[in-house]
Amino acid sequence: MRIGILTGGGDCPGLNAVIRAVVRTANGRYGDSIVGFRDGWRGLLEDRKVQIQNDDRVDRLLAKGGTMLGTARVNPDKLQAGIEQIKQTLDDNGVECLIPIGGEGTLTAARWLSDEGVPVIGVPKTIDNDIACTDVTFGHDTALSIATEAIDRLHTTAESHQRVMLVEVMGRHAGWIAMNAGMASGAHLTLVPEEPFDVDRVCRMIKRRFQHGDSHFICVVAEGASPDPASMTLREGGIDEFGHKIFTGVAQQLGAEIERRIGKEVRTTVLGHIQRGGAPTSYDRILATRFGVHAAEAAHAGESGKMVALHGTRIDLVPLDEATKELKRVPEERLREAAAFFG
Repeated sequence: MRIGILTGGGDCPGLNAVIRAVVRTANGRYGDSIVGFRDGWRGLLEDRKVQIQNDDRVDRLLAKGGTMLGTARVNPDKLQAGIEQIKQTLDDNGVECLIPIGGEGTLTAARWLSDEGVPVIGVPKTIDNDIACTDVTFGHDTALSIATEAIDRLHTTAESHQRVMLVEVMGRHAGWIAMNAGMASGAHLTLVPEEPFDVDRVCRMIKRRFQHGDSHFICVVAEGASPDPASMTLREGGIDEFGHKIFTGVAQQLGAEIERRIGKEVRTTVLGHIQRGGAPTSYDRILATRFGVHAAEAAHAGESGKMVALHGTRIDLVPLDEATKELKRVPEERLREAAAFFG
């Protein structure tokens, strides 16, 4: 058969490992041919494709970050309006099943195609780990490792200068990176989108730590964290062309507010896209590879409208409808676990 593949949304360590696994499995095991569409859904809309061969170049993709196919974001309205064009592109290229690799937006678009009768097998990707129906998404472990190492390094300089340091990490709607990185690095406080924070409480915690003779304070802040409105007001950034809220730098604004209230010097570090880049960890290479193998197997078996998912140590197929119904956010019990180490 002929299988199509694309990578959509933000780049993520492990994307190339999935592509490699799909090609090696589908071609090596079944003799299938693979066509890749460049720059995500845009490539499908514009019929920009490349034949992917099962060769040494593909085999060397395992440890390479980014995506060999490129990626891009497309306005959801434009994507929905282009469904017929996408179906035509798939027909013109003889694609019998499409494997889109991406996060919430990409998998939602995959569900739209499936609803229109297009055979689709989704592969969940996001460093935020916020896709429902799977225990973990590949990319999260790499981002978490990078954030943890950065915070480890900040501990030593914060101790040397007796400073308060705020570290902003990614996480628009879910605080998995912030919570896990904060716990792994021994941060003194973690602020996540799931729970509005009170600036007075943050200030009291900082003052109490220094009063007890401690030399520094590290706070991990998810980019989507927000204060209780009665506590502090963040600048409004509006909405971008893809319907996403534009963040205005919560850590920087919180740092300025802390300095104003308690007169303590604060330094802010924004890790940003550093978390996305570079080679995937061994865990992400393995998970991405397993996802790719099972996606190729599912496509060849005639499955459709499904997403590969990790449950314990097993890879299963789950309906795209269920996987895209809501985001997987940090549950209250995990927040309580992290809070045991605050202060």
